Amino acid sequence: MTGGLTVAGLNFSYGPKTALRDVSFDLSPGRFCALLGPNGAGKSTLVSLLTRLLVARDGAIHIAGHDLRSASRMALADLGVVFQQPTLDLSLTVRQNLAYFAALHGLPRNEVPGRIETALARLGMGERADEKAAALNGGHRRRMELARALIHQPKVLLLDEPTVGLDAASRAAITDHVHDLADQGLCVLWTTHLTDEVRDSDRLLVLHQGEILADGQCGDIRGDSALNDWFLARTKVAA
Repeated sequence: MTGGLTVAGLNFSYGPKTALRDVSFDLSPGRFCALLGPNGAGKSTLVSLLTRLLVARDGAIHIAGHDLRSASRMALADLGVVFQQPTLDLSLTVRQNLAYFAALHGLPRNEVPGRIETALARLGMGERADEKAAALNGGHRRRMELARALIHQPKVLLLDEPTVGLDAASRAAITDHVHDLADQGLCVLWTTHLTDEVRDSDRLLVLHQGEILADGQCGDIRGDSALNDWFLARTKVAA
């Protein structure tokens, strides 16, 4: 699917332990998809496969129409990633962090200033551009990482539990920003174990013990139950 993300028949094991079993889904441009699963469900393994930190023997991954196995450079060029663990250089300013990342992507030097301003403006970070990353609070650091993930204008945005460690207000702000990006045409895959980050209108994938347990619109999946109750009942996660 051009502009989207397709995973087909993905399997992965760590020795005798199966981490993912026949995982398949198609995500369209302009949609926010939440990948919900308890700890140990296989979310981190899937993220590692999508970013080519791990390589699966079985199955296929296409990012914006590019086969991650045979055209990995083109596929990864269309992928923006916010990892769970922060990856900022705290000694650099916001602008310097983004400029460094732009250089790693090989972006034309004359385009970089404009791309930085655009990315920061989308996240409401323009006024913080010349502050050092070390001076930012957790929420603004996450916004900065999101701006960095957008600087090369990817078609698919992957966020791995991006609100871990943030307060409630910062979590809500980041979630709102990313929904806005999906509304603007990005294909978004947001991994989480927190049910309150998922809206009824979101596409929902539920991953449990390495398998897709449910796939559809969140409101349809949960039915008359609260999503948290539905999720706990089916994954047997202690409250």
